[in-house]
Amino acid sequence: MRRQHRHNPLWTLAVPSLGIVVLALSWVVPGLPGMLALLVLGLIGSVIASVHHAEVIAHRVGEPFGTLVLALAVTVIEVALIVSMMLSGGAETSGLARDTVFAAVMIILNGLIGASLLVGGRRHHVQEFKLEGINAALGTLTVIVVFTLVLPNFSTSAPGPVYTRSQLLFVAAATLVLFAAFTVFQTIRHRDYFLPKDGGDGNPDEHLTQPTNAETMTSLGLLLVALVAVVLSAKGISPSIEAALHAAGAPAATVGILIAAIVLLPESVAAIRAAHANRLQTSLNLAIGSAIASIGLTVPTVAVLSLAMGWPLALGVDTKATVLLMLSLFVVSISLRTGRTTMLPGMVHLVLFAAYLFLSFVP
Repeated sequence: MRRQHRHNPLWTLAVPSLGIVVLALSWVVPGLPGMLALLVLGLIGSVIASVHHAEVIAHRVGEPFGTLVLALAVTVIEVALIVSMMLSGGAETSGLARDTVFAAVMIILNGLIGASLLVGGRRHHVQEFKLEGINAALGTLTVIVVFTLVLPNFSTSAPGPVYTRSQLLFVAAATLVLFAAFTVFQTIRHRDYFLPKDGGDGNPDEHLTQPTNAETMTSLGLLLVALVAVVLSAKGISPSIEAALHAAGAPAATVGILIAAIVLLPESVAAIRAAHANRLQTSLNLAIGSAIASIGLTVPTVAVLSLAMGWPLALGVDTKATVLLMLSLFVVSISLRTGRTTMLPGMVHLVLFAAYLFLSFVP
């Protein structure tokens, strides 16, 4: 029994299951007093458990496969959540995918990377990472972001912010190809570009021994359960938060920020913890890889759905968002240009993130 729970303590086995039980209870007895508080507790517990299980998997399979598992799992569930909301909301949700993807990119480029650089720099002063992998990731992300969120406003075959049918198919295929090409580059062709600076596969102090195959498969299953609990708990909580946002007079696009922030919680916690443990390479792999996966899987999926259902799909962001997006891509390329970072770039990104949030609520 001690061996079985060496890497997966009992709480990591129980919390995801309890999160699902709370969800089932909210469906069976929706008006139960305190249900909202239970959903919030289930959400927080599932986030913590998902980070633990992602780290167990990462320790077993090494970098960058470990970060890729968490990024892909979260992105697939994010896509499922967006698709379910589009199916229930119909054509009125034509901008939901755009708002969510844009929010995810801004959260990752400024909030997540900024917090990671600040936390890591505060504890370790200077942190290092490999430029080859990060430059490749940023180049891929820049092209995907511009194709998806900026170019629709400037194409002339249809009035922005939408693509024509053929344009949408091309952009969906292009983003999927770029995502697949980057994944092969990251995991097969040039895996060494994404390993920690010292050449290791992860944090040698994280565990004394590697998890067994059984422990790894257990963590993989519980990671998926925990992520499902995160997303479905967020869906149960979101009506209350949306009502509060509406009462406060917040713009409709803030719903996308809400979805992206909750879905990215597990990745955010994992990335910041990695930076705090002086594993900035792992932190950046997770952050930028999540952004690429988020767009590379979300856009093709919602594009096919919108074409099949005959719904318009608004992708282009407005002028203010375009300026903030271009500024974020420019600043992150400067912050990560030398392979060494300190606290200051982290502070710059966090201030830019604060500006994005403020201008979202006060446009």
